[in-house]
Amino acid sequence: MREILILAICQGLLLTHGVSMVAVTGLAGRAIAPDPGLATLPLTAYVLGGAAITLPAAFFMHRYGRRAGFSFGALLGCVGALVCAFAVMNRSFVLLILGSALCGGYTAFGQQYRFAAADAASPTWKSRAISLTLAGGILGGVLGPWASTHTRHILEPAYLGTYLSLAGIALVALACVSRLNIPPLTAVERARSGRPISEIARQPAYLIAVLAAATGYGVMNLLMTATPLAMDICGHPYADTALVLEWHVIGMFAPSFFTGDIIKRFGVLKVIFTGTALMAVCISIALNGASVMHFWWALVLLGVGWNFLYIGGTTLLVETYRSEEKAKAQGTNDFIVFVIQGITSFASGILISRQGWETLNTYALPAVAVTAAATLIYGWRTRRKSVADGSSRASS
Repeated sequence: MREILILAICQGLLLTHGVSMVAVTGLAGRAIAPDPGLATLPLTAYVLGGAAITLPAAFFMHRYGRRAGFSFGALLGCVGALVCAFAVMNRSFVLLILGSALCGGYTAFGQQYRFAAADAASPTWKSRAISLTLAGGILGGVLGPWASTHTRHILEPAYLGTYLSLAGIALVALACVSRLNIPPLTAVERARSGRPISEIARQPAYLIAVLAAATGYGVMNLLMTATPLAMDICGHPYADTALVLEWHVIGMFAPSFFTGDIIKRFGVLKVIFTGTALMAVCISIALNGASVMHFWWALVLLGVGWNFLYIGGTTLLVETYRSEEKAKAQGTNDFIVFVIQGITSFASGILISRQGWETLNTYALPAVAVTAAATLIYGWRTRRKSVADGSSRASS
């Protein structure tokens, strides 16, 4: 339980860092970008930087252990935030992109917190361990918007204070992970290669797990990245934007106290399907108005839908590989998720500036529908196979 608590705190600090990056980087980018349509390009670099580091991060921890990997990731977050601070001081769009990419590396390592929790838990407690670790993100939901609101103008130019505070947050995370004690893989486990990733990825359960996580993060990222810009275009003050983002992140992580228990009671596939339903309702609300409350309700439901898809996908994923295969299986999953985030981050800036909030939400619907349909089909096939196996055993 001690390790889960440390990982939950680290998750909270990671999300404080990440939420602040999302809240201010699009606005900082718009202030210094050569073209307003490129405002979210630094956020795209943030996501793609994470994508580039994801597989190396997984294999680094496979070889050197979780603590070494998380420490290196926190250092990336600190250096990246300092580069962003230097960028806004000198109005350098290129440096803002570079610093954001380095901060993405911090997120790539931090994405493994949930897998570290699964490593530290007994087989029957894995879903709860994953869920409780992600519950630490509530800290980010509260501190992230608060920090971005109170630090964006504390120093000149705007956002300098925010990026300096993010460097400090990463250092606090470094101190926390230094107390982590999760035994690394044994030499024998490191020497084994296991099945090739192509074989692992052909499992229907692995495909559904990746699809759930990718859809959850892709749709969430598309809408969340665009929200500060959309609310600014609609004339809402930044304080309202910060409030919406705060409750969005609370919606993402507050259910984590219960999601593990819900999965154990109702099954992981029902939780994943419910996540797609919540995202569909979120999009419906977003298409029906642009008041602060429309944004608030849409983003809260978006957060809860993400929680069900992400935790459900992670719980399903950890059942599809052996211990010696975890680096390739986890790394490939997170790489796909980061690539989807990169595409949606870049697309959100173009769509919101050129086609509007309503069109952006409409484009999210097909991904939600495909994930819902795939989950239903897989669940039906699994139940049919279970019934057939039961009949076969009964007849023998």
